[in-house]
Amino acid sequence: MFSSVTKDKKNSSPSSLLANGPDKDSAQTTVIAKGTVIEGKFACTDNVRLDGAIHGEVHADKRFVMGEGSHVKGNIHARDAVIKGKINGDLFVLEALHLLESAVIEGNITARTMVVDEGARYNGSCKIGDSTAAAKN
Repeated sequence: MFSSVTKDKKNSSPSSLLANGPDKDSAQTTVIAKGTVIEGKFACTDNVRLDGAIHGEVHADKRFVMGEGSHVKGNIHARDAVIKGKINGDLFVLEALHLLESAVIEGNITARTMVVDEGARYNGSCKIGDSTAAAKN
């Protein structure tokens, strides 16, 4: 007569959580569309989806997602990041970083955890671990 309710068991690895849509903490996502160029410092308290370009420093309090063809010329600070675009600058991620197949990073990387897909490229030093990301953000 009564049935037990079970939760769906989803893959909960850091990279799958990053790729599965909006952050649990906030349904708000700031979208910077293809063809949009932002000059100067950019800061956001919500999730960010970048399909355009930013020429300046980026601070994202939550998840920062770069689509294929997007570009950042400057340093990036974020809690989590999923990268498919190009970065000319250093990347500081407090939690999980996922470099997808089209990612190109020309700069240093600091993160707690990192997943690098086949085809992703980075040129610079890479510091991964619990204490390294917290020290830079």
